[in-house]
Amino acid sequence: MKEAKKNSTNPADWGRWRQLTETYKVTAQYDKQLPWFMIGSFVLVFALLLVVGFLLDSPLIWGILGVSAGLLAAMGIFAIRARKAIYRRYEGQAGSAEVALQMLPKKWVSTPVITATRHMDAVHRTIGPGGLVLIGEGDPGRLRPLLASEKRKHEQVAYGVEVKTIQMGKGAGQVPLDKLADHIKKLPKSLTPAKIVEVNQRLRALDAMRPKAPIPKGVINTKGARSAMRGR
Repeated sequence: MKEAKKNSTNPADWGRWRQLTETYKVTAQYDKQLPWFMIGSFVLVFALLLVVGFLLDSPLIWGILGVSAGLLAAMGIFAIRARKAIYRRYEGQAGSAEVALQMLPKKWVSTPVITATRHMDAVHRTIGPGGLVLIGEGDPGRLRPLLASEKRKHEQVAYGVEVKTIQMGKGAGQVPLDKLADHIKKLPKSLTPAKIVEVNQRLRALDAMRPKAPIPKGVINTKGARSAMRGR
């Protein structure tokens, strides 16, 4: 079992250290300045605290504290730049909204690619404290009727719960991929945990009647990097 997990390519089988290592490798491919920013943040924090230590005549204690604080600063920089690199890596790819949905807190229940067209326009869904949200990505002209149709279907199942729609993109009235998760998290709270569970169970019945979407679910796999991208 241990040997199988060691050689596994499934991020769910990896330990925290391997997750961080693999996340660093992927991030470094898209962010060549990452190591310099991490080293710089460590040196800066360590140097500042060491100077404080000399001023207080306790360089050893403050030096040890500087090492710990420097490592935390470097990991903070890593988490921030890892998230940005992941967005750059998947931006423009079909199904990329799933990356942003994975950045949402666990209170949100997300279902990527609930429906899609042959042109790879897709609608994703998430439900959480901020309500029931449909996210469309693709051509704006084709997305408008697709989102409107999905909104009507969900309103029939959600029983009084407002269905909100978002178009992902960089155009007017759209939300960019790297801003999508924050945009959803800032929505006014309207659903209790019990209501989220209740509505989500109804949505499963709606999903069960759907034909299979052209875009395979799970097109974006960032599960192993999720904790680092969330800054944990």
